[in-house]
Amino acid sequence: MYMRNIYLDHDYYLNNKSKFNIIYNVFLKYKIYKNNKLFIENNINKLPLDYYQNKAILLDDNVLLIAGAGSGKTTTIINKINYLIESKCINPEDILCISFTNNTVDDLKERIKYPVDIYTFHKLALEILDDNNIYYGISGDLLEYIIDEVFYNYELDYYKKVINLFINLYKQKNINNLSKISNKNILLKVINAIYIRYQNELYSQGLLDFNDMINKCIEVLKVNGLKRYYKYIIIDEYQDISFERYLLIKTIKDICNSKIFAVGDDFQSIYAFSGSDIKMFLRFKKYFGYSKIVKLNHTYRNSLELTKVSTRFILKNIFQIRKKINSNKHLNKPIKIIYYNNNELIVLKRFLDTVTSDITILMRNKKDIYKYNDEEIKIKSSEIVYNKNHIKHMTVHKSKGLEFNNVLIINLEDSYLGFPNKMKNNKVFKYIKAKDNSIFEERRLFYVALTRSKNYVYLFVNKEKPSIFVKELLIDSKKHIEVVSL
Repeated sequence: MYMRNIYLDHDYYLNNKSKFNIIYNVFLKYKIYKNNKLFIENNINKLPLDYYQNKAILLDDNVLLIAGAGSGKTTTIINKINYLIESKCINPEDILCISFTNNTVDDLKERIKYPVDIYTFHKLALEILDDNNIYYGISGDLLEYIIDEVFYNYELDYYKKVINLFINLYKQKNINNLSKISNKNILLKVINAIYIRYQNELYSQGLLDFNDMINKCIEVLKVNGLKRYYKYIIIDEYQDISFERYLLIKTIKDICNSKIFAVGDDFQSIYAFSGSDIKMFLRFKKYFGYSKIVKLNHTYRNSLELTKVSTRFILKNIFQIRKKINSNKHLNKPIKIIYYNNNELIVLKRFLDTVTSDITILMRNKKDIYKYNDEEIKIKSSEIVYNKNHIKHMTVHKSKGLEFNNVLIINLEDSYLGFPNKMKNNKVFKYIKAKDNSIFEERRLFYVALTRSKNYVYLFVNKEKPSIFVKELLIDSKKHIEVVSL
């Protein structure tokens, strides 16, 4: 009744304005506290949250959530959305959630119970163009077709890959200097000629490629604004952000004055070859202004011993954010090394004969698995069949975001196409300040491979020329490693 009288008595309010403001602010803070407490209590038995997950969820600023492997980032995203809708009364239509692949988008759609907009970056761009009655076809493999046509009479697969990658990175970075730099060397002249032909073909056929789709969307937004309104933008896998994707988000944020909730892990930034730039993660505050940084420091997947090994390994990289990750799980020697010499296939079969639990084979290069194809081992697109057992296999890139009971990492040898991969950057990439490979990214890729397992990681190693990463693990973390004889 006292509070009600204060609200109703206008003269009292004018005479006691400062007192009213103090009482009202206390009341408001108490209400927020009660709502937050109620939200946490209501969710405790559904999706248990730790202190740092709750902290990130309740913050109402721009937030970068640094979520290590197996730390519950998807659970945090789901509860952030629940909190905004249930406790802050935000309309689901005012929340935009973005992830990088169709698979992760489908997973979020399945797990989020409210009708929020959930898109990949490219699907979001298409929706915005559609809102503005702008329609284009998708180019598909047009660039690859043109490159193949130019090199029809030549066996130059390496240069085909370089040209394809260069043009895609050039467009992703949204720069316009190719004609100026094309006189630097012959390869750049060839790239420029192919680029001009490619752009002309896109224009004449009324097509957009994935890079143009986002760039065109940004142009339209700057002219026409946004026909939707987003108070909150939630971005999954933010460590994979590229400059063009950042520009799209920043343009929407500026139009709507949105809050950004970005989730990712700099330890797992492994897509530089497709345009991601780890500096945009490391310098989050520079790009989005005042922000809060929260670290999830507990893994629910890996053992503490595996976490110690993998964290020590990744922090050899410069420009990684230091964080100590904890776990309640314990395994004495979570890493097992299996050596082979010239009997690689025999040793692999012996290992597969002894495996009694689920295992998934991970590899650096897509073709690594095919050297094991024989009368007993049948290689299929996503599995091998051996002794009637079906064993999954995939590249480490494809495995990111997934977890398995046990993991076998193959092709751990010191060679050109081993792990780490030793392919050198072509010098043309320096002209657009891009790299198609680096030892830093190879280290992050191996970290991803190590942290996919809930139990044991088996390393399949060439004894005569072992991977430099395996040598390093044996020096730094020998007490957590066991050599298995087969």
